Amino acid sequence: MACRGGCCCHCIGPLNEDNARFIMLALLIIVYLLCGAAVFSALEHPKEKLAKERWSQRIEQFTQKHNLSQDDLKNFLRNYEEANVAGIRVDASRPRWDFTGAFYFVGTVVSTIGFGMTTPVTIAGKIFLIFYGLIGCAATILFFNLFLERVITTIAFALKFCHERREHRRAGPPQNCQHSSTSCRERRTDSLAGWKPSVYCVMLILGVAAILVSCCASALYSAAEGWNYLDSLYFCFVAFSTIGFGDMVSNQCEMYKAQAAYRVGNFLFILTGVCCIYSLFNVISIIIKQVLNWLLQRLETPCRCPGRRNRHPRRNMVAPGHLRTHHDNSIETDAVNDSEVDGRRMSGEMISMKDFLAANKVNLAIMQKQLSEMANGHPHQLGSSSPHNEFSEGIGALGIMNNRLAETCVDR
Repeated sequence: MACRGGCCCHCIGPLNEDNARFIMLALLIIVYLLCGAAVFSALEHPKEKLAKERWSQRIEQFTQKHNLSQDDLKNFLRNYEEANVAGIRVDASRPRWDFTGAFYFVGTVVSTIGFGMTTPVTIAGKIFLIFYGLIGCAATILFFNLFLERVITTIAFALKFCHERREHRRAGPPQNCQHSSTSCRERRTDSLAGWKPSVYCVMLILGVAAILVSCCASALYSAAEGWNYLDSLYFCFVAFSTIGFGDMVSNQCEMYKAQAAYRVGNFLFILTGVCCIYSLFNVISIIIKQVLNWLLQRLETPCRCPGRRNRHPRRNMVAPGHLRTHHDNSIETDAVNDSEVDGRRMSGEMISMKDFLAANKVNLAIMQKQLSEMANGHPHQLGSSSPHNEFSEGIGALGIMNNRLAETCVDR
């Protein structure tokens, strides 16, 4: 029987929440890219046409003045570009591949910035870069995750302390606990044990920190490199976000005032800025995930097809039958087809091993987690946060964010 209008994806096929979220995010990214391309094309294309016309006029005037052919001049300019890529600069005598320049280069490699001002040209250098970048980038990403975990832990501790002070001030002095102040304090502590800071507060704090670091770094670059302040801010975002266009690169002049201090400050600002922006990006990704969940809830409509109401249950719904009301987003399970299982039970047929494992997947996962925590010597108690700074809820930035922050839903 054909479905009526308004059917959800459960009528179309086994499209679970994760696949729906993935498809929606992919579509939104494509739309975002198309909009960005349209905006940048409208802003930059007229400037490009004007610059191309001016360059053609200058080429023509130069060839007429010095009695040269345009082909010879273009070949000379092409050779100049090749020399510039190889690191030979006419306006500077300092080599790019001395130890200081090479250290700056490997810093841009492992941080995934990749300005492109200095690149290896030898076969041995390119082969070495592949293996060197593979290990260096992986180690740097791990460092960024560890930095993110400690930043989130510090912010969460400070926000929890402020929240406790605010709750104690709001509750006032205890009325029935004059002789048992210790037990009252313990009850208040237990009531706040499961509290986690809001992801929006953390985003605001990280945003303010990133802005302060960028503003201070822009002041340094504006004074040392001779850039205007807006260009310095632009360079900070491109460098700190590891985009690394290469149109503006710091520490490329031959001499600076207080050169050693400037190089140290440049290194520290880039390191701190990349860590702050990386942390901010991960917090924003959590909010984007919340928006996607909200959109999925808006788009989800009850299926009105007869016989298809529970044919494709949601993957995160693990309790059988009418008890499927609690969603566990941290443990992914496959739902059991209740009609088939009940049919086997009514006919006297034994339940299959596949159905048994699917029905008990949550219990097995919880038991495995408890055994792992007991083996590590710090069993997890319900309603309390783990005092250890470890990847307890998944490895990576999203695991850290989900473990440390409270993902408050978007207002409907």
